[in-house]
Amino acid sequence: MSETPEPGLLGPPTTLFDHALRLRREHPDEPLPRDGYPFPDEERHRSRTRPTADDPRRAGADVAAVLDRHFGRSDSQPSELADAFHDLYVPIHRNEHIAAAALRANRKRVRRTGRWLVRHSTDRCAATVGLALLAADWDERDISLIQVIGLLSNHFGPLAADALQRRRGGEEALQWLAERVAGWGRVYVIEALCRRGVHSSRSWLLRHACDGDYLNGYFAGQVATAAHLHAAITGPDVDDELIDHTGLLLSTMADCGGMGRTLQHYPPAPTVLAAHAAYLFRQTPTWNRYVVAATLADHLAAKPANRSGCTAEERDDVVRQYLAALEQPDWVAVARAGLDPAGEFGVWFAGNVAARLRLSAFVDQAGGDDR
Repeated sequence: MSETPEPGLLGPPTTLFDHALRLRREHPDEPLPRDGYPFPDEERHRSRTRPTADDPRRAGADVAAVLDRHFGRSDSQPSELADAFHDLYVPIHRNEHIAAAALRANRKRVRRTGRWLVRHSTDRCAATVGLALLAADWDERDISLIQVIGLLSNHFGPLAADALQRRRGGEEALQWLAERVAGWGRVYVIEALCRRGVHSSRSWLLRHACDGDYLNGYFAGQVATAAHLHAAITGPDVDDELIDHTGLLLSTMADCGGMGRTLQHYPPAPTVLAAHAAYLFRQTPTWNRYVVAATLADHLAAKPANRSGCTAEERDDVVRQYLAALEQPDWVAVARAGLDPAGEFGVWFAGNVAARLRLSAFVDQAGGDDR
């Protein structure tokens, strides 16, 4: 299998698919470094004038016209499209013009063309069109092909997620991809997983969907709703992973206005917050658990109760629960050991949270009085 040539060395052009496959071998169970950038065609794309869509309603129409002409000829070969889209604006999301062109043509030819373009394209524009053709179909044999190119998820994630969502076995395929992507790619894949409906992936979503990136705000509320977080956190099978991830979901939803569903628009918020706060008493204190709980307590105390989906009484009860957990000696000791008073969280904590949490002794020890 060909490797990506070093800059300045001669060698055959590397396909986008082979590039993704090589990186996957090096990083089999984690997101690719820098989402796979730079791509093998980086120099070619850096030197071109980036095409734009003057009219959003016609975005993708010129790509569809090329496909119509191609499929209108009975003797045309997929390889003829290898360089046909480089100078056109190629949408990376599902596009109705391109999808319509795929539906107008013979299904077998569309599949064959899409597979060839995804597997053999050395230009991301052609590979994107190939993936769009596969996203208009539902053949299960293409799942592994879609997953591999989908690892380059910032660019190919939207169409890969759309293509997998349509296929039988798509839930398992989407979870496999979600475990190996980050950033925007994780947003695209987990949103698709939530739209498709979660069954076998519910446990994973409840424990691993959020990775701490601020972009998690786009899907945290969708995960909480689609995976029935309120039922899980109040059910009989609650473990540390579920409790920790519940805290991450709640703290993300507390501060994701303009991105996704907030606590204010999540009806089970009072129940889930109360359950999370109560479970802290049975957990071993850690720095991360302390920060999440302190952040949630600060949000609840600082904002009007309805901003967290609670009545004033519900909000006050939950804040008291968080305070009771955070003020336990072993939790304070863990927090004190982990805090850098000069660090970002140390400054923020001392300046904004200490009075509300009534942890004056802790702040004195951490040097917060001088701030």
